[in-house]
Amino acid sequence: MNRELASVEPFQGRAFRKSGMPLPASIPRREFLSALLLSPAALRAQGPAPSTSTPLLRLTRQEQETFLETAKITKLTPLSEGITNSHRATLSDGLLTHDAHVQTIDERKDVQTTAAGAYPNFADSYKHNIAAYLLDKLLNIGMIPATVGRKVQGENASVTWWVDDVLMTEKQRYLRKVNPPDGKAWNRQIYCVRAFDELIYNFDRNLGNLVITKNWRIWMIDHTRSFLPYPKPKNEKRLIECDRRLLEAMRGLTREAAKPLEPHLGVLRVDGLLSRRDRIVEYFEKEIARRGEEEVLFTILPFDTVISLPESGPA
Repeated sequence: MNRELASVEPFQGRAFRKSGMPLPASIPRREFLSALLLSPAALRAQGPAPSTSTPLLRLTRQEQETFLETAKITKLTPLSEGITNSHRATLSDGLLTHDAHVQTIDERKDVQTTAAGAYPNFADSYKHNIAAYLLDKLLNIGMIPATVGRKVQGENASVTWWVDDVLMTEKQRYLRKVNPPDGKAWNRQIYCVRAFDELIYNFDRNLGNLVITKNWRIWMIDHTRSFLPYPKPKNEKRLIECDRRLLEAMRGLTREAAKPLEPHLGVLRVDGLLSRRDRIVEYFEKEIARRGEEEVLFTILPFDTVISLPESGPA
């Protein structure tokens, strides 16, 4: 077992490494977005944790999805002039009032050039948020908040449940030098994040879009720059260990099971996903043969996706 605290290393050189490399002075667009989403003002807007005497609503994933799809949008606030097509929305169905993150970006380029290199068949799309959530459900992970597609002010958008009981982002944790209370459990969550990011070819993960709740659970948000249609993972060496249920779910992910992803990704990107799945499964099977199952596999998934909230009453 690796005793060091595992970290997520974003693909464009924007994260710390285990050597302690400092974060860059300028904050990229997506880190700025997450910092804004979880600024002190935003955290205060979440309100206090419900007391034990407060009547609670317990919402399943399906109920969260239905709320996001059908609740009336009572307020829509741009997160920043510098963030393209990203809003914080307040929704209400008369019983529950809750916020959501709305993204409408849908940009495509033949080639996107970054500091890390050139990416053919580039897409930065709200549709990928929906696909990432559907894949999280297919693999029974429970680390992505409920996300649906709907029209918002006449535009197609992804609408994502605003994470409750937020403690900090991974970037804030790193900058504050806060260690998780259970390093082993933390590492296992990070290894799940790494496996998922390699599977979806998330080349823009950063420390700001890993949200940590008060019980030290990680939620992955903002996957618009994912699902590039490449057959190989970005970096297999990031795959140290894997949840055994996740590995089994990846083995069992058939073309037919992945069919619901096609409306959001297209055939080419789904084919790339399944090809990367094959490589990731093969990689872990080789690691198990080399190091032994007990050194490679653990069990932490699935995470509970039922959310308990205080009844907010009529809007």
